Amino acid sequence: MTKRLFLFAGYDKHGVIDDALIMYVRALDKLGDVIVCMDSDCAKDELGKLKDITLHAMATQHGEYDFGSYKRAYNWARKNLDISSYDFVYMANDSMYGPLFDLAPYLAKLESENLDAFGMVKNPHKKSPHIQSWFIGMRKSVFMSEWFNGLLQSVKHHDDKGSVTILYEHGFTKRLIENNLSWDALYSAPGRSIYNRVKYFYKRKMPFIKKLAFSRHDGALGRQLLYILNHVSRDTRKSIMQNANRVYGEQYISKILTHDPFKIMWRNIKYTIYKLRTDGI
Repeated sequence: MTKRLFLFAGYDKHGVIDDALIMYVRALDKLGDVIVCMDSDCAKDELGKLKDITLHAMATQHGEYDFGSYKRAYNWARKNLDISSYDFVYMANDSMYGPLFDLAPYLAKLESENLDAFGMVKNPHKKSPHIQSWFIGMRKSVFMSEWFNGLLQSVKHHDDKGSVTILYEHGFTKRLIENNLSWDALYSAPGRSIYNRVKYFYKRKMPFIKKLAFSRHDGALGRQLLYILNHVSRDTRKSIMQNANRVYGEQYISKILTHDPFKIMWRNIKYTIYKLRTDGI
């Protein structure tokens, strides 16, 4: 059987391990071993919710974003496991809701392509094409390499989140290219389409939706989100709604989940006016 290790990065400003995160981690646990690192201060009873579905779970507010959690999970694995015994190592984070479909066929597809590294989604940016770092898989040619270890050990706090994206998310794919290693992804999402076209990707069986889709464009994506929520399983919908209501507020979520075209149009107009005022575009 294929042996997989998942390095999972989580964050919750309230230090809560809720059903949405547990749903994701449980799905990964069915496919391999899971190490969770939260960039949050979680109480022991909260972390205890992950005890039966992880090899190890830790929580500390380190401020190094997802790659800081990947680094800590990777370092724990190197200290406590024979990491070379794994066929694949994955890095995944909880910026997504899901999985909305069974993940096993997706991993089988990715792993059958004989690529050194692969992801769920790539951004085909002309100057800096890259695998989006919320779901990346690697063979030993990557996760056992000195350059990969060096990249993770170089991770540190940056005040500017854009620097984190350039240095680590873009940097990972840049190093693949520099080392003549092959890479690709199941889906291609230029610009911010992974946030803005959630219904489009769902209908193409993409098994995740970005959490931030709930707050994009002043809630104008509510109609797309409602379509997805009406098509996923009852348990999946319940887990997503529990998290969204807690994070964004029940009143806001109730307001955006509408089919009313006039409300949607008005939110888009307000967002466009806001962008014109702030960015001049």
